[in-house]
Amino acid sequence: MAIEVVAPGLGCTVQDQGRLGHYDVGIPPSGALDLFSALAANLLVGNDEGAGVLEAAYMGPQLRFTAPAVVAVTGATMPVTVGGQPVPQWESVDVAAGDLLEFGILQQGARVYVAVAGGVDVPVVLGSRSTYALGGFGGFAGRAVQAGDVLQVGAGSGRAGRQVPEHLRPALARDQELRTVLGLYDHRLTDRGLATLLETTWTLTPVADRIGFRYSGGELEWRPREQPFGAGSDPSNIVDAGYPLGSIQVPGGVEPIILHRDAVSGGGYAMVGTVVSADLDTVAQSSPGTRTRFRPVSLAEALEARADRRRRVEDLRAALG
Repeated sequence: MAIEVVAPGLGCTVQDQGRLGHYDVGIPPSGALDLFSALAANLLVGNDEGAGVLEAAYMGPQLRFTAPAVVAVTGATMPVTVGGQPVPQWESVDVAAGDLLEFGILQQGARVYVAVAGGVDVPVVLGSRSTYALGGFGGFAGRAVQAGDVLQVGAGSGRAGRQVPEHLRPALARDQELRTVLGLYDHRLTDRGLATLLETTWTLTPVADRIGFRYSGGELEWRPREQPFGAGSDPSNIVDAGYPLGSIQVPGGVEPIILHRDAVSGGGYAMVGTVVSADLDTVAQSSPGTRTRFRPVSLAEALEARADRRRRVEDLRAALG
């Protein structure tokens, strides 16, 4: 069977759990920005955890199915209809041949995920079906889907009526607190600059995509120094270093940027902190205007947050069999 893209929504790409093991040569992991929601969608329809799903930001696609299928929609809160009739999110549902799956206006969150039993069947590139649009590979032709595209679906069967328990569904708040490990370059900030970073309620700007999320709300103060050979003239410039996922840069000291799953692997801006991996799904579901605080935590607390998330994923697997 296949899925016909009637309208592509916004930034709609094929993603999975990521392309791991190539960051050292400059290829980011890509994958769903909200890995938990993508995983839940696949489990709901009985797919392998790494099956291809569709991810769209702010505006969902219109999809027509050429044969009966079982689908699930997770992530951001957006009204969903199949054949003109409302269907629930976070639950597997039947679609008939010729049915049109459509979305209403975004209500909460930012990114929606669509899984179909059998998975979106695109070629595996470097171990993943994820789209890396900057590199022009992976997913469907290395790009976001367009009206008229036809996406093949693998062999699979699912069952309608499976639900993610309410307590496992992520909160989609407009006020967020992101746990942050300071460093490696927070020492480049003055005491006042560091206080500004941690005490300001930052607002997500419209510049928020798979590469990075930019925030406004304050201005950081950097310690004066003679820039070392190889560094640029911006006070936040350093000699090039590797960027971890979730790292926070503040070019010019004005607007913090959280790097996400399609970001480059290194460059010349100081990383004043890194949002813990367990909170990157929360970042992914931020829409412009979301109010955000950075809360410093220790490395031990970051590891415990990772363990908590792992337990939550195990609970999801157990709930969905």
